[in-house]
This record gives sequence, C-alpha cells and structure tokens, in this order.
Amino acid sequence: MASGGWTYAALADKVEVDPKSVERWVNLGRTPRRGTAVLAAEILGEDVHALWPALRQARPARAVSPELVALYDQRADIPVSTFVDLLTQAREHIDVLVYAAVFLHEAYPRLNDLLRERADDGCAVRIAIGDPDSTNVRQRGKEERFGHGIESRCRLALMHYRPLAGVPGIEVRTHATTLYNSIYRADDQALVNAHVWGVNAYGAPVWHLRRSGKGGMFDTYACGFDAVWETATPVRGG
Repeated sequence: MASGGWTYAALADKVEVDPKSVERWVNLGRTPRRGTAVLAAEILGEDVHALWPALRQARPARAVSPELVALYDQRADIPVSTFVDLLTQAREHIDVLVYAAVFLHEAYPRLNDLLRERADDGCAVRIAIGDPDSTNVRQRGKEERFGHGIESRCRLALMHYRPLAGVPGIEVRTHATTLYNSIYRADDQALVNAHVWGVNAYGAPVWHLRRSGKGGMFDTYACGFDAVWETATPVRGG
C-alpha cells in the first residue's frame, strides 16, 4: 500500500469496505473474506496468498486410496492361501520382488508347479530374489539382528527358484538393491509387504492393491519393480 500510495480510505473505497477494516488488516493482521481479499490483491498487484497465507487451501486428503483393497497389520496375519490364490488368478503378469520369502515354498511346496502352469498359459513370470553376497542383504541381516540367517535364506530361495530358470515364460534374477518393500504382483493386483528397520518382514504391514488407473499406488510399486529388475542379474538354470 505504501509503495502504491494507497491509504486505508482509498483501498477501502475500491473494495467497498469500511476503512477501519483495512486498518485492521494492516495493523492487526486480520484476514478479510476471500472475495474481498482477492479483489484487494488484484488492486495492489500482489499475490493474495502472499498477503494472507491463511487463505491458502490445503488439498484435502483422501481417507482411503481407491486402490487399497485391504490393509494387514503384519504379513504373519495373512494365510499363504491368499498369496497362492492371487498368483493362481494371474493371466498376463506375475512379478515377485523379495530378498528370500522362503515361507511361500515352505508352506506351499507346489509353488514352482503353479508358476510353470501360469507360464504355460501365457503368463509372463519374473522372480527377483536377493543376492546373498550383496552388501545390502548383509546389512539387512544386521538391522534385523538376523545375522547371516538372511544370507542363508537368500541362498535357499535361489535353490528353490533355480529349477525355473530357463523355463519358457519365466525369468529368475538376483538383485543387490536396498529392498524397501517386497512385492507380489498378479496382473492388476499386488500384495506389498513394507520393510521396517529392525523388523523381520513377517512382522511388517502388508497392503493389498488393485489397479484402478494410471498413476496410482499400484503403478508406483509396479514401476519400482521394473527399476529393480533392470539392475538384476539373470540366474542360470541348474
């Protein structure tokens, strides 16, 4: 107002309020009604939110993502049949990103047969497991106070999945990345197991996602899988 030569009365006349109202804006930090504030800002050639930050409306948060099907407190709460059913329903894509996740083979010995069957039906199967010799896997063992156990489980996972390497439609790779979450994807659905520092994966939350459109949570994790996959090393059959 000072730089433009505006008095309380002059500005009040332009925005059709009492001069005392303008005085309160300046001296007491009062915030005018939105319409009045916008008009005053236009007259002064200033940004309305710079003059009155309180008028800045925060983007309302959604209570629940439309892609969130279910949220589990920990992976241990989910029966293995939930994972198996998800993979069984896949027709186009199966992506698994883990360090080991040997619980699947231990609880469901037919897992390799299931993956072969899906591949035979035209489903593209990609399995990415942790490189037991990588720094990140060893660090994860320390953080979970699991010691070399995590490395042993990665080797066990490799032993389980190696017979699938070279099977048409199935690719198995090892990765050395920092794993922020495990992903079990089947077409447009995914179970995402969060990783929490110092907590074994079975004690960390899992969210079940169903893709509802481009750019959602599902796509975020799908792109994350693709990024890790590009860094991974193919496993030879044996």
